[in-house]
Amino acid sequence: MKSRTEHLTLNVPARMDFVNITREVTRVVQESGVQEGLCLVNAMHITASVFINDDEPGLHEDYKRWLERLAPFDPSPKTYQHNRTGEDNGDAHHKRQIMGREVVVAITAGRLDFGPWEQIFYGEFDGRRPKRVLVKVIGE
Repeated sequence: MKSRTEHLTLNVPARMDFVNITREVTRVVQESGVQEGLCLVNAMHITASVFINDDEPGLHEDYKRWLERLAPFDPSPKTYQHNRTGEDNGDAHHKRQIMGREVVVAITAGRLDFGPWEQIFYGEFDGRRPKRVLVKVIGE
């Protein structure tokens, strides 16, 4: 069995944004030499997410508005108990929980086996500093 592990580092300047990382994940899969297997992609920070969806700007704006309604940013401890620790990112933890920690994509014939329009995204909910994403490829 072959395997390859790589960490991508992202530094998103906005507090909340989405970054298409499909190209970088595809590169790691190609460099792994795996023809049949699985690719795990996971955000290694508790205020960030990895998810699969369409690369359509309107959809991304809809997500941002929806997430902000579900878990609005409020740096005070009034809304989020977590902010009593001195942090101001209680909302970011909730947004990550909603959007998910990781994705697993099948590798078939050396390629990510996506459905139509599927792309891999990094979701940032407490940006402005470097964060890592793990890409782990295993298979034959």
